[in-house]
Amino acid sequence: MNKKSFLQAGHTPTLIAAFLYFDMAFMVWVLLGPLGISIANEMHLDHVQKGLMVATPVLSGAVLRIIMGLLVDHLSPRKAGIIGQLVVLASLTFAWLHGITSYAQVLVLGGFLGVAGASFAAALPLASRWYPPEHQGTAMGIAGAGNSGTALAALFAPGLAIAFGWQNVLGLALVPLSIVFIAFLIMAKDAPEAPPPKTLSQYLSVLKDRDAWWFMFFYSVTFGGFVGLSSSLVIYFNTQYGLEPKMAGFFTAACVFAGSMVRPLGGNLADRIGGVKSLSVVYAISAASLMLASFGLPQSWMALLVFMIAMLALGMGNGAVFQLVPQRFRKEIGVMTGLVGMAGGMGGFYLASSLGYSRQMTGSYQAGLLIFAALAVLALAGLSGVKLRWRTTWGASHLTTARI
Repeated sequence: MNKKSFLQAGHTPTLIAAFLYFDMAFMVWVLLGPLGISIANEMHLDHVQKGLMVATPVLSGAVLRIIMGLLVDHLSPRKAGIIGQLVVLASLTFAWLHGITSYAQVLVLGGFLGVAGASFAAALPLASRWYPPEHQGTAMGIAGAGNSGTALAALFAPGLAIAFGWQNVLGLALVPLSIVFIAFLIMAKDAPEAPPPKTLSQYLSVLKDRDAWWFMFFYSVTFGGFVGLSSSLVIYFNTQYGLEPKMAGFFTAACVFAGSMVRPLGGNLADRIGGVKSLSVVYAISAASLMLASFGLPQSWMALLVFMIAMLALGMGNGAVFQLVPQRFRKEIGVMTGLVGMAGGMGGFYLASSLGYSRQMTGSYQAGLLIFAALAVLALAGLSGVKLRWRTTWGASHLTTARI
C-alpha cells in the first residue's frame, strides 16, 4: 500500500473517529460476556441461560443493524452514529442508577446493548465513503479494527466486577464512552459524495441479488465466529478449565486482540491478492482450528493457542469480506453494511447460544464448535463456486481497479 496515496485519498480524522466509535461500542456490546460469571453466580443461572444472556445483545445488534443502515442512508453515517451513541449512553446510565435485579432485566439490558452492536452499520460507511476502491480494504480494516473493543471488555470487566461489583462496571463504562462521543462530534465528518436516500422497497430489492446473500453468509461465519467466541470464551474458560474470572478474561482478551488487530491486515492483504484468495485461506484455517478445539484439549494453554489461531483467521476474514462488499454494492453500501452486519450478528448469536445448549444437553461444548466448523467448510465450498463468476462480471479487471 502507498501510505502517502492512502492518506491523501480520504479523511484521516473521520477514519480515526469511526475506529474509536466502533471500539467503544463493541466494548459495551459484549460486556455481558465478561461479566457473565459474576451475573451467573449472583442469579444462579444454568448453561442455557448463560448462553442466551451473552447471545441476546448479539441478536439485538444483528437486527438493529438494518435500522442503523436505513438511518445511515436517510440521514448520514455521522448523524446515525450520534443517535446510536446517545441511546447506549442513556441505557447504561439508567441500568446503573436503577439497578438490575432479575434475569429478565439482564436480557432487556442486553437488548439495548445491541444498539452498540449496530454501530457497525454507521462506522463503516462513515469511513468507506471517503475512500476509492483501491483503498477500501485498508480503510474498512482500520475502522473495523474497533473489534478490539471486545478485548477491552474481556481484559478489564471481570477484574472490575470483582473489585466494585458487576453493576458498577456499567457506570464505569460510561467514562470512556462519553469521551469518545465528544471526540466523535469534533472529528467525524460525512463524505461530500453520498448516494441519495432510497425507499424501503429499493432497500429490499437488494435482497433479490444472489450476491447479497452470499456476502451475508460469508460474514455470518467470519464475524459470527469472532463475536460469538468473544462473547462466550470467558464463560468457556471458566467452565471448561476452571479458570478464575480474571484469568479467563485475560485468556479471552488475548484471543480477541489477535482477531481484531489483524482485521486491517486482512483488508490490506485482500487489497493486494484479492478478497477471494484471502477468504479461502481464512475458512480453511478457522474450520481446522474449531474442529481441534471441539475435542476439549487437555490444557487451557493449548485451547488458548488454538482459539487464538481461529480468531486470527476470522479477524482477517472480516477485513477480506469488506474489501469485496464495496466493490459489488458501492451505491448501496449503507444498506449492504446493515444486511451483511446483521448476518454476522446472527452467526454470532447462533454460536454463543449453541455453545450453552451444547454444554447443557451433552455436558460438552463439542457439538456447538463442530457445527460452526462445518459452516466454515460450507462457506469455503460456496466461495469456490462463485469466484469465477465474480472475477468475470463485476470484479473483472476492466471494471474495477481493485483485486477480487
